[in-house]
Amino acid sequence: MIVRNSMAALAVVLALVAPAGAQEALVTYKSLSPEVALDLARAALADCRKRGYQAAIAVVDRFGVTQVMLRDRFAGAHTPQTAAGKAWTAVSFRTNTTELVALTQPGMPQAGLRGLPGAVILGGGIVIEAGGSLVGAVGVSGAPGGDADDACAKAGIETVRDKIDF
Repeated sequence: MIVRNSMAALAVVLALVAPAGAQEALVTYKSLSPEVALDLARAALADCRKRGYQAAIAVVDRFGVTQVMLRDRFAGAHTPQTAAGKAWTAVSFRTNTTELVALTQPGMPQAGLRGLPGAVILGGGIVIEAGGSLVGAVGVSGAPGGDADDACAKAGIETVRDKIDF
């Protein structure tokens, strides 16, 4: 009886494990082309210039790796690293950094995110989604405040929206 019950339990476990092993070995995903990432960064920079801001723009892929970095000639020395950090943070947490500012205030359950290496919890990091998929993020640094950085980033995304929607 014990052997029969053990065999039945083993059969159930094997039935549950088999579908996991049958999953596909390769995964496909969408990614921004370098040309589209550059167009997005140029448009965001142009929008910042139009508003009178000297800024840096970083576009990262879905894994947080920088694809494009542009820095206006008078943008501060800190802006490229900050822009890349904002973009990395947005894509890593799949959340715009302005939202993370509110979610990570002292006393909030997510406050610990502010202490993670590389996380830049300041407005100006916007996720880029296309067809319901996360394809990257853009970070802007140099405008006077996170809302202004957000506006430049969103303008860049809107400029390439017709190229990335699928």
